[in-house]
Amino acid sequence: MEASWRQVASGRGRARGRATAAPSSGNGVHLRGAGGGREKGSVGAAGLGPVPGGAATPAAAGSSARRSPAGSEAPQTSVATELMSQKKFEEIKKANQAAAKKLVEEHLNSSSEGEGDEDFEGKRGKIVANTFITYTTQTDGDVRELERTKQYVNEAFQAGAMTCLICIASVKRNQAVWSCSGCFCIFHMPCIQKWAKDSQFLVSSPLTDDDFGKRDYPWPCPKCRFEYKRSDTPSRYYCYCGKVEDPPLDPWLVPHSCGQVCERDFKPPCGHKCLLLCHPGPCPPCPKMVTTTCYCKKAKPIPRRCSAKEWSCHLPCGRKLLCGQHKCESPCHAGSCPPCPRVSRQKCVCGKQVAERNCASPLWHCDQVCGKTLPCGNHTCEQVCHVGACGECPRSGKRFCPCQKSKFSLPCTEDVPTCGDSCDKVLECGIHRCSQRCHRGPCETCRQEVEKHCRCGKHTKRMPCHKLYLCETKCVKLRDCQKHQCRRKCCPGNCPPCDQNCGRTLGCRNHKCPSVCHRGSCYPCPETVDVKCNCGNTKVTVPCGRERTTRPPKCKEQCSRPPTCHHTSQEKHRCHFGSCPPCHQPCRKVLEKCGHLCPAPCHDQALIKQTGRHQPSGPWEQPSEPAFIQTALPCPPCQVPIPMECLGKHEVSPLPCHTVGPYSCRRVCGRTLDCQNHTCMKECHKVTEIHSCTDKNKAGPECLQCEEGCSKSRPPGCPHPCVLPCHPGECPPCVQMLRVKCHCKITSLYVECRKITTADVNEKNLLSCCKNQCPKELPCGHRCKEMCHPGECPFNCNQKVKLRCPCKRIKKELQCHKVRENQISIECDITCKEMKRKASEIKEAEAKAALEEEKRRQQAELEAFENRLKGRRKKNRKRDEVAVELTLWQKYKYYLFPVCAVVVLVFAWYIAHGVD
Repeated sequence: MEASWRQVASGRGRARGRATAAPSSGNGVHLRGAGGGREKGSVGAAGLGPVPGGAATPAAAGSSARRSPAGSEAPQTSVATELMSQKKFEEIKKANQAAAKKLVEEHLNSSSEGEGDEDFEGKRGKIVANTFITYTTQTDGDVRELERTKQYVNEAFQAGAMTCLICIASVKRNQAVWSCSGCFCIFHMPCIQKWAKDSQFLVSSPLTDDDFGKRDYPWPCPKCRFEYKRSDTPSRYYCYCGKVEDPPLDPWLVPHSCGQVCERDFKPPCGHKCLLLCHPGPCPPCPKMVTTTCYCKKAKPIPRRCSAKEWSCHLPCGRKLLCGQHKCESPCHAGSCPPCPRVSRQKCVCGKQVAERNCASPLWHCDQVCGKTLPCGNHTCEQVCHVGACGECPRSGKRFCPCQKSKFSLPCTEDVPTCGDSCDKVLECGIHRCSQRCHRGPCETCRQEVEKHCRCGKHTKRMPCHKLYLCETKCVKLRDCQKHQCRRKCCPGNCPPCDQNCGRTLGCRNHKCPSVCHRGSCYPCPETVDVKCNCGNTKVTVPCGRERTTRPPKCKEQCSRPPTCHHTSQEKHRCHFGSCPPCHQPCRKVLEKCGHLCPAPCHDQALIKQTGRHQPSGPWEQPSEPAFIQTALPCPPCQVPIPMECLGKHEVSPLPCHTVGPYSCRRVCGRTLDCQNHTCMKECHKVTEIHSCTDKNKAGPECLQCEEGCSKSRPPGCPHPCVLPCHPGECPPCVQMLRVKCHCKITSLYVECRKITTADVNEKNLLSCCKNQCPKELPCGHRCKEMCHPGECPFNCNQKVKLRCPCKRIKKELQCHKVRENQISIECDITCKEMKRKASEIKEAEAKAALEEEKRRQQAELEAFENRLKGRRKKNRKRDEVAVELTLWQKYKYYLFPVCAVVVLVFAWYIAHGVD
């Protein structure tokens, strides 16, 4: 059970890690395929580019070079192959790194632009609402007219909402744009420039070289088809109001805005200008207040918004209608009054019929022929119901013959005869004339045979003039779409426009072009798509094709999915895609063993690491990521604390419900043993209570038995332990013999231990005395005369010692303690002084002789130096040698010193013994 719960914890952590890393892995470069192995084009282990199938890696090339046989050409070939492989490898590596870097930058840009906080969006919405609320708080503000302006401003603030319909890409803050003055749609500047250039080229391409450039061919807006002149082709980047060129990027302003007052004229013009800051989309309705009256001029003038200055008082209009009989009963309205809605009986123009008709249309014609007699009196009017007189008879006056060559004056009752001349009218062929006599009715068909060219001018044939000659040759020219051939038989060269459908897939990748086949780029897809949240309550409208890259809107509604666990309702969280987050509500199931409610988080859908999966067969096979499965786990052990007393009744501790039972607290038992000196040292254990014993701390039969010796403290001075085992009460007196030293530390004495420990100071001194003379020495160096005693020896030495004078010649015997007390001293006599004087004279004579000897030596050295300064003598003569004669002292001084010393010592010894 515990192992499964550990797997649940690890599974949740890993699943959370995978969910966090999913966006980055989605935009990064895939390292492995679905099967765990490396795919073609995957990044190498060191993050480099892919290795192509035909090129080996540098390492492989090196190994192949090493395996090649020895020769003159083989090493060169292997080196060339290695260099070529290395070059290809580096090129692919750089290309892959650049592609990966581009993907990462695009992901960072899109994530940084798309990351929006809900609080920030709420504040932004409030700011925009407060900006436009002044247009609607006063009289007759129309909110519907502000929706377009609000939509454009919101899209400008919302990252990724503004889309260029030409390239189907987002319009960013730092990109140059152009706004259409008709539909106010925003395009990238390079896109609209290319569009205008291509449109003008396609329109002017059918013309000849002489006509090219002479006419100003317009180009249309990709969305609303509003036409612009060639001179209106955008070449510079301006803000929305057109005041500032290349407006700087300011995060505190609307993107692509200069931040100044718009000041564009309102449409329709009213004489006022827009007071908003430079903004995208159409200007809002004019907010100025003017005083104006209603349409029918009956109401009093009131102040109203300039954009809604025309208003109705809703009273009956009262103006006379066109029928001249009734008045307009419609409420006060603009423009001309509607036709009279009443019905009346009215005669037709000729007066023959009467019908009920709308009063607004009194003139009408019936379907009968007039039939009135003309002024000639022979014929009747053949016109259908008409106004006015019928006119003269059409057969009266001078009339021409059928060929229009002769003129006759005949009564209207007679027909004009033929003149007998040739008809000579141009036939239908437009070339030949009619050769018949003047006749009534149409001329016959031209039957002359002529050499006729076909319509395309490639073939000729002799045939009747009235027939059209069409050859069977099909035209191979391209139609205006420059894609399909004309394929019309005997085409004269004016090939009709292509009537096939374009059918190319538009930039949205969802629809095909519905227009007829044409040249150049297709118009952007006019459709819009609603990107909805999961529940469908929140949606955002984007151009078709952007739904794949547009993130679904953040829905503020609560998720309405039913819970997947045993709970009746799931935790409240907002609408989302994918599976709902794991339920964190307490389980609250009743446990079978104890009846408590399970307090653990819901574990009906816990993530467990899947075991027993395929293991890699070798180091070359990359291990796959661990898989997790959702499964329901049983409730964990009950952790409700239950108070329980330990076996030894030391404490009452709360234990988890599933572990309730007799337990040991791991403390020492601590009950007093029978010896009354020790406690039970066993770990907390069960103790059988004895009913006759009132002491709860008394040891029971399960406790230890004391097997230690007596550890009670002995009397002071007794070094022996108690001979009895651990026992209650006092220990018996010690009768063992104790070996002690006497006071003089020479003799060992044996005394009973109890005598020593119970004796006082005097008795201890007597027991420690050996009855012998003290062997200690006094400070004077003589032995103590007292018997073995403690402490310091008494200082009263009476032994005699010899005392001498300072020169050691006179000697006397005196008592030791008197000499130590400096009571007696011996002084030198006259003889001693005389001996001292003679010794001093001998020393002075020796010092004087040494001084003279030093002077002689210095004099000899001085003379030798002066002789060397006199110059050199001839080479064949020897240098003068200075011979220095030694004195007696110098010759025999080493022998005189020991002799003199011996003499002095002998003399001193003689004097000393002579005095004695």
